[in-house]
Amino acid sequence: MTATASAPTYAGDLYSDEALREPYGRYRELRELGPAVWLERHQAYAVSRYADVRAVLADADTFRSANGIALNDAANQAILGCTLASDGDLHAHLRRVVAHRMTPRALRPLQEQVTELADTLVDELVARGSFDAVADLARALPLSVVPDFIGWPVEGREHLLRWAGANFDSFGPINERARRALPQCGEMAGFGAELVRTGNVLPGSLGAGVLEARDEGLITTEQAMMLMLDYLAPSLDTTISGVGSAIWLFASFPEQWDKVRADPTLIPNAVHEVLRLESPIRAFGRVVSRDTDIDGVPVPAGSRVVVLYASANRDERRFDRPDEFDVTRSDARVQLGFGYGEHHCAGQGLARMETEALLTALARSVTRFRLGEPVRALNNLIRAFGSLPVTVEVG
Repeated sequence: MTATASAPTYAGDLYSDEALREPYGRYRELRELGPAVWLERHQAYAVSRYADVRAVLADADTFRSANGIALNDAANQAILGCTLASDGDLHAHLRRVVAHRMTPRALRPLQEQVTELADTLVDELVARGSFDAVADLARALPLSVVPDFIGWPVEGREHLLRWAGANFDSFGPINERARRALPQCGEMAGFGAELVRTGNVLPGSLGAGVLEARDEGLITTEQAMMLMLDYLAPSLDTTISGVGSAIWLFASFPEQWDKVRADPTLIPNAVHEVLRLESPIRAFGRVVSRDTDIDGVPVPAGSRVVVLYASANRDERRFDRPDEFDVTRSDARVQLGFGYGEHHCAGQGLARMETEALLTALARSVTRFRLGEPVRALNNLIRAFGSLPVTVEVG
């Protein structure tokens, strides 16, 4: 595959260690180059401007997910047919099997449990004074909620974070991270298959509902295995990323934390602003089903497109002061960190609930976060911290 003559080109590697640590200058360069930019290194078109990203995500008939969300064939083949990597009627059917469990009404009974867990966790950490905002805070709450919600047995949960990270690493180009990840994705798939075979899931969980759908003939055994895994990695890593980024941003911009403490009703908007500025998922791919154009740039059928959510969310064409953190931003909620269109994140309600609960609990007593030395976790798709030492001041 080669670029069309009218497409601008970019020679850099968007998945190098340096690019993963400091991506935003590169994204700005892509936005300046044009609406669709040929990535020589990755043999794909990058779509980086907000309006174009939104338009691509809205047109699922032209920009297809099957065989397209990863930048390598091995990962695409491994996940073909799951909700992330399916289109049209199949995609809608698979989502219906589980989506009713993630509506605001369905999640409402979880609110009290999540709030209590967040309050207890924060009280313990604040009493300590110093802690790792990733290991002790951002990971702790999702790990106490998500596995039970999905229905995974206690045995095997020690692998969940490793498998979730590998899942996202596998979606990049075939670099060293993806090569390390693919065998671990195989382990995760094997575990999911064993759960479906044995039925060893928690009663009343999402997983139990998946098995019921399989038993009723609504889905196949293979689809049941895919659904058992589909919501695990996104429900863990994206929330962990968002909470870690929130603490980092509030430590870096304490005046924004003062605004939240003075008016806790800002917290839901603040969560959207965190996800806009530090989008947990950098990008997903698509495959073009027919000759088309992206804002005037011809893109032939069969091309791969890299949809850069993290760039769109900082597009100066859409957001005033796009690189500034502002919890009162009036249009923060239009951020694309949860996707858009038929592939929007089904689990975003739970992710927001967890993040808001933690920030609400922290806002009651913490006046300042003092940062230690942050360490980035390098992952092909997820932007997150591996470690974020903080000391809190209370008052």
